[in-house]
Amino acid sequence: MKSKENSFFSNLKSIGLAVFIALLIRSFVAEPFNIPSGSMKPNLLVGDFIFVTKWSYGYSKHSLPFSIPLIPKKIFSNIPNRGDIVVFKTPEDNRTDYIKRVIGLPGDKIRVTNGEIYLNENKILRKKLNDFIDNDKNAFIKRIRKYLEYHDDLTFEVLDIMDDGIADNTKLFLVPEGHFFVMGDNRDNSQDSRFKTVGFIPIENLVGKARFIFFSLENSRFLQIWKWPKSIRGNRIFKKII
Repeated sequence: MKSKENSFFSNLKSIGLAVFIALLIRSFVAEPFNIPSGSMKPNLLVGDFIFVTKWSYGYSKHSLPFSIPLIPKKIFSNIPNRGDIVVFKTPEDNRTDYIKRVIGLPGDKIRVTNGEIYLNENKILRKKLNDFIDNDKNAFIKRIRKYLEYHDDLTFEVLDIMDDGIADNTKLFLVPEGHFFVMGDNRDNSQDSRFKTVGFIPIENLVGKARFIFFSLENSRFLQIWKWPKSIRGNRIFKKII
């Protein structure tokens, strides 16, 4: 009887240690996320599973599960680079995870005019590419205009669904100190810093930097294993996120 009790407590301690190590990795090294919406198309698709590194911008309470307030202020803080794809907690509730691209840094002036970005009074150049064909069964529009945008030394693809979209013409935004301006790459289908519900993102709300896709499913949920043979996007697995 005693031997069984010892074995039970030994197994319990092993499980507890494994959970503790997993929480440490999740909080301070990397955390997996899945992409549930199309706001970052064409670069991140619905059904992508990504790893986000926690050390990239330092640590805050939002690094911890459920934003437990054990870290009162941002520590080991680093400024994102313009163009980084970041996961953050929305300032509106400090709970919901969003993923967007950093467009504006502290002190930047940003305005969107006719769907094009003006950063510090300089127009961001973009080049028309072949249209993006959306294979998502829930997508209302299947063929979307695609552009290559030039930001400093970084280029990336963006989508432009329509002219005169709801956020194609904005006021002038001045990014406050300690905050960032973010946008989705799917410009006409993204709730981001152009809207009051999101606004500027405080540095302490940054969770981490999106690094690479480790798994991807098209028109299938993760637990629908029987669909995997036809749904796995093999060309996206281990793809670096730019």
